[in-house]
Parts: sequence; structure tokens; C-alpha cells
Amino acid sequence: MKHLTLLAGCIFIALTGCNVGTTNTPLPTLETATTPQPSFTPPPLPTLTPTAVIISAQVTAEIINCRLGPGTIFETVTEIQQGKTLRVTGRNDASTWFYVHDPGNPGNFCWVSSDVTQIISEANILPIIPPPVAMVTNIDLRVEPNRIVVACNQFPQTVFFEALITTNGPTLFTWKWEISTGVTSNVGTLVFQEAGTQAINEFYQINSANNYWVKLYVLTPNEMVEQVNFPVTCT
Repeated sequence: MKHLTLLAGCIFIALTGCNVGTTNTPLPTLETATTPQPSFTPPPLPTLTPTAVIISAQVTAEIINCRLGPGTIFETVTEIQQGKTLRVTGRNDASTWFYVHDPGNPGNFCWVSSDVTQIISEANILPIIPPPVAMVTNIDLRVEPNRIVVACNQFPQTVFFEALITTNGPTLFTWKWEISTGVTSNVGTLVFQEAGTQAINEFYQINSANNYWVKLYVLTPNEMVEQVNFPVTCT
């Protein structure tokens, strides 16, 4: 019996000793993958367009002139009858002239005086509109004489140039002449106090027979060119 007890004790010790020095293997660390979330960009706010101010005006005179600019110094664009209702979209700084839809030319505008209209609202809510820049609208160029036939021993001959210049308002008009012989004049200056027509003149001496031309260059307020031909022959 003593031998069995010892054997059992040895077996117990052996089994117990088998667990001595056993190393536990750590589990691998799991890394959590983070998926980036899409960023939110708010849509742009709509651009607000200011609403144009439009008020009404009644024509109080029998016939009024609707002009290119704010003043009688500008040319008349349209005549408007008494009782007509106008759509007003602007004014001058003093509120003495109103910028209206031109009833005679749809899509265009013109100016009427406050003296011959009655505004159906407060004029100061209207925006201030700057006056237009007046332009040269017509050139009537003439040469006198416009044809020369002379004996060949009768040179030089003098020709005269005249141009009637029309503007649609007050402006500073500048110009120069050019002859087909290569001669160019100095720059001329003329002030228009109001819309209308004024004349400018020049002369030139012809020394031989030829086909000549003269050009008038409008330099300001806008650029234009007008040409007239004049033949000169001799016998």
C-alpha cells in the first residue's frame, strides 16, 4: 500500500509539473479601419438681381417733346400727346427731367420735363440716370465748284469746301481736312451749345488738271469720315 501511495503522489507531481513554465501567446491587436465620410459643401446662394423701379407719369401738356437727354439742348426723339401714361425708370439729379420708355420707339428711352408731366408717386425713389454723350449724326459736305474746266494756262484755281455738321446735343466737335494731293489741315475745334447744325469752311488752290478728292475727318465726339470727289480738266 505504501508503494501505491507513493506512485500516486509521483503521478500527481508529474502532472502538476507539466504546467510549470507554460507561456501564454498574446492575441493579435485588431486595428479598426475608418472610412472617411464625404464632406458636405452647401450649394451657392442665388444672386439676387435688384428689381428696377418703375413708376407712372401722366402727360399734362397738349403735346410734349421726349428728348435724347435731360434738357431742351438735346434733340427731340418723339412727340407725345396729352393724357398719355408714361413708364418712368429714372431721373436727373435735380428731378426736373424723367427718363421714360419711349412710346414711339419700343425698346428705347427718352427724357421728358417734369413741367409737362405729373408723377404718380415719389420721384426720389427713382435712380439717377447720367445724361448721354452727344454725337455728330450727319455731315453734308460740298465742294464749290464741284467740277472745273479751264484753259491749261488758267491755273491756279481755287475751290471752296463747306460741311454742315449736325449733332444731337451739346458737344465739343473737332475735325481735320485732307486733300488727295497729300495736304492735311490743322485740327479745328467748334463748340455746340445745343443740338443743331453748324457750318465749317475751307479753301484750296488747284495748280493742275486731275481727279481730286477732299475728306473731312470728324475726330470728336465720335469718329466719322466724309469724302467728295471733284474733277479738274483743262483744254
